[in-house]
Amino acid sequence: MKLGKSGLKVSQMCLGTWHMPRSDRLDEHSVRTVDKEEFSKVVKIAIDRGLNFFDTANRYHGAMTPVDEAHRGNAEKVLGEALRGYDRESLVISTKVGSEMKPWPNGSGLSRKHIMWQIRESLSRLQMDYVDVYLMHSPDPETPLRETLWAMSDLVSSGRIHYIGCSNYEPEQIDDFMHLASELSWHGLHAPVTLQEGYNLLSREIETRLVPTARHHELAIMAYSPLAEGMLSEKYLSGAIPRGSRATYSEGVRKRITEDRLAIVRELSAFAREKGMSLPRLALTWVISKQESLGVTIIPIVGASSSNQLADDLEALDVKLTSEDMTAVERMAAKLSESDSL
Repeated sequence: MKLGKSGLKVSQMCLGTWHMPRSDRLDEHSVRTVDKEEFSKVVKIAIDRGLNFFDTANRYHGAMTPVDEAHRGNAEKVLGEALRGYDRESLVISTKVGSEMKPWPNGSGLSRKHIMWQIRESLSRLQMDYVDVYLMHSPDPETPLRETLWAMSDLVSSGRIHYIGCSNYEPEQIDDFMHLASELSWHGLHAPVTLQEGYNLLSREIETRLVPTARHHELAIMAYSPLAEGMLSEKYLSGAIPRGSRATYSEGVRKRITEDRLAIVRELSAFAREKGMSLPRLALTWVISKQESLGVTIIPIVGASSSNQLADDLEALDVKLTSEDMTAVERMAAKLSESDSL
């Protein structure tokens, strides 16, 4: 499939690096490290199964949140190491810029200075000459849109990135980017081709807020948290927090593990079993299936605690849901009130 209206061909799923397999080893700061050996297995399974799309960010660590200054950039390093030995031209790599990397005045944001600094840093950590998709991680109200888009376009012209994307933007901001790029396209200004936003069966607000904008501008949606940060993975069904899960290091995830949510997840899990599949497989298949009714390309970004988990998630690529199935799971998920959505 193509990434938006670009000619870039990507797999129906993307392997993300916000959450990676964790080891028992602690680093010099007493922080759990990423299990690089297990992550290499995850990457191999992904590539063997036909995935060519990998997502990361300069801010990510892979096994901790929030990420302190000493650990920022770790996910890019681990991903770069894991991809050595594979043909770079067979892969599509995306990373992000804009989050704080240093406590300096220009240590964050989307100014030309910060963008030019961080692409050098990201390429060094990834051990690559270019990234395919460079995403603005979040809006920077202190920097003019034109400055940001010029800097990103200059990176396209120089070959250090190939395509531009944006994450966590409001529809009006996306419209402004697209209008500016169209107005100055003859000067070499490039427009974004993809958005990256949270989307899953329990959190569907982008369907009314952002999907119309994406459809209008022919932008693909890279959907992060397609399993609701693990809530739809079945790992929390007992109410306990399993070893190695996101909830072991993310307070935000722990707070979302409430009995109301678990009751809905148990109902969805029972429905999945009736259909002969796991709940993660059902949830991912639902995200993929929504492309048709919404009229936009949607690429779920999956993370993995283990190679076995990823192998199961990838089975969603071979599953089809009927319209009756889609209606049934949406009715169950709708019991989670909008004000209490994930």
